Amino acid sequence: MTAPDSDGLLAEQLLRLTRRVHRIQKRHLEHRDLGITPAQSRLLRTLAHYGSPPRMADLAERLEVVPRAVTTLVDGLEAAGKVRRVPDPANRRVIRIELTDDGRAALGELRGARRSAAEEILAPLTDEQRAVLGGLLDTLIDGPDPGEGRRTA
Repeated sequence: MTAPDSDGLLAEQLLRLTRRVHRIQKRHLEHRDLGITPAQSRLLRTLAHYGSPPRMADLAERLEVVPRAVTTLVDGLEAAGKVRRVPDPANRRVIRIELTDDGRAALGELRGARRSAAEEILAPLTDEQRAVLGGLLDTLIDGPDPGEGRRTA
């Protein structure tokens, strides 16, 4: 009889937790009726981290998606009044994406939904367990990525 693959089991637990987090966040978002998809919410959160409006290519790179995917997301968010396309003052051929007031309000709602989901997920843990989990997650998040720097031909 072989020993169970403990790393494989941990990886499966992390994937299951990730799916649970997404499911709970989605439920909390649906209660707020924002009409924003998870991908659009990710774009809004990413957009909020820029000091000045980024180009679509910048967003695609940061989100690690193809530029066409960003165009589709921006189209939907622009139609909903959450973002707008603005010309770059230095180069009018370049289009930048900025949050609208409605977009900033939606971000506040998104943060509230994420906070509510986190409270629900973390409820069974004590403060000490939360601190340990936070330290472990920081170690995993900040650890080296063995795939970085390698390119396939």
